[in-house]
Amino acid sequence: MNIRTSTLLSTTMASFLVPFMLSAVNIALPTIALEFKLDTVMLSWIQTSYLLTTVVFLIPCGKIADIFGRRKIMNIGLFIYTISSLLVYISNNFLTLIILRVLQGIGGSMIATTAIAILTSVFPLSERGKVLGINSAAVYTGIALGPFLGGILTELFNWRSIFIFNSIIGIVSLLFLINIKEEWKGKIERFDFIGSFIYSIALIFIVYGLLSINIIALFGLLALFIFIIWELKIENPIIDPRLFVRNRGFSFSSFSALINYSATYATSFLLSLYLQMIKGFSPKSAGMILLIQPLFQAILSPLAGRLSDKIEPRKIASIGMAMNAIGLFLFSTINLYTEWYFIFNTLILMGIGFAFFASPNTNAIMSSVKSDLFGIASATISTMRVIGQNLSFAIATFILSLFKSSEMSYSVSIEGISTAFLVFSITCIFGTIFSILGVSRK
Repeated sequence: MNIRTSTLLSTTMASFLVPFMLSAVNIALPTIALEFKLDTVMLSWIQTSYLLTTVVFLIPCGKIADIFGRRKIMNIGLFIYTISSLLVYISNNFLTLIILRVLQGIGGSMIATTAIAILTSVFPLSERGKVLGINSAAVYTGIALGPFLGGILTELFNWRSIFIFNSIIGIVSLLFLINIKEEWKGKIERFDFIGSFIYSIALIFIVYGLLSINIIALFGLLALFIFIIWELKIENPIIDPRLFVRNRGFSFSSFSALINYSATYATSFLLSLYLQMIKGFSPKSAGMILLIQPLFQAILSPLAGRLSDKIEPRKIASIGMAMNAIGLFLFSTINLYTEWYFIFNTLILMGIGFAFFASPNTNAIMSSVKSDLFGIASATISTMRVIGQNLSFAIATFILSLFKSSEMSYSVSIEGISTAFLVFSITCIFGTIFSILGVSRK
């Protein structure tokens, strides 16, 4: 098996792991709550601890991978992720589970920052969109199959079997990667520990503030400002803020990703509430309807990736985001009498739109930097995605709370949901404009 095939197989399986685990564990949370006797706040930390750790370590791990080698860091990440998943099987208390979730977050951040960087290093520019499309398909397949397989594993065995399943895939991915002897790295330079610490504090405050809708997010923004000032002064920053100023393609495409995930991630959350609490669908029926969007994303991502090898990728990404804006606007019109097939068809539209945005946007970002910055560019993509996801959830929760009444009548609930979709649609329109502005000018 040649190096390209081994690399593609390893990174594809690794990219499946992280989103699959996140979505599969969501299904198992009620069962975990019963076993450990957890209240809602404690239960939320099973996912929050993982998300916080992942977003904090993404940029530092990307820089470390550029300095010391991307294959080496991915090997370590897969090892940490797989071992911590196996250890969850014997965890017997809540604290142990949270510690292992933190370790999974560290391993997951190493995987997320290196998988795309390694693919970009191994495959030539003419094939980059194709393999990045396959990588995106793996991510969306993980998101789509997580609730389905997670539910089956939890029902047939127990919630711990989800982690065992994940660790098996991790072992296979690690075996493929170990056989690859070639290494890819950027410039050899000193690692910025102080900048990494300030960055970590900033991200913890921002993400936690967004998740809890807390004023602590403002302190995170202040710490982020201090981080930018520090990075401008030192010789070897973990990420040079000037990169966003000097590299128009990188900055516009990165912020487009942030806006897109901020506008779209809460879609399944809002529709789950609508279908079950308002329309009276069972969890299984609602889940089958919501499955259609990530399914179309997974199927069409390789096609969108190949197209971005032939056409300016930012143009394709802009079209994809415009389709998402239309889909979100259509969702803002739902009411008590909206039929299920309207939801189904609109989700297909958004699945197509997201597929045509994600892999071309990734191709645009990775193609806008030199090879010694592939790790940082890959980490930036993942960071924008995670922050955008948390921001989307926070916005949706805040808007729903504004329309909450003591009676929680259906009309008020629908009004809150439709308002959230309208806000997200407007956000996506601005994101489309932002993406178009980033299109290369010859």
